[in-house]
Amino acid sequence: MYEAGEGDGRMLIGELSRRTGVSARLLRYYEEQGLLEAERGPNGYRCYDDGTVLTVRQVRALLDAGLNTEMIRSVLPCARGEQPVFEMCVDVQAVLNRVLADTDERIDDLRRSRSVLAGYLGDKS
Repeated sequence: MYEAGEGDGRMLIGELSRRTGVSARLLRYYEEQGLLEAERGPNGYRCYDDGTVLTVRQVRALLDAGLNTEMIRSVLPCARGEQPVFEMCVDVQAVLNRVLADTDERIDDLRRSRSVLAGYLGDKS
């Protein structure tokens, strides 16, 4: 019977969680969203290859950048490295431009809100 972690570059979800600092629950969610792939061992346990560690780190970086899981699913095939850097695949530039525009809009909204709140406090800065 196959057991993950026998030196073949495969790991169970607990090991992936330990190596990435991401909870098993969140890893299962990423899998449900199509961001990770797992094989199932004979015992039904999820089994991941070593490359999944990099993928999880990329997902975390992209979430931190403001992308949602749907956007990440579309750009992930073009991601290289942990930060990641992108090969400008077909949809990557459009997705990133859309996220950047949305972020700029949120910043403008926050600046307007800040100005109004500062006015209530008599702060003209």
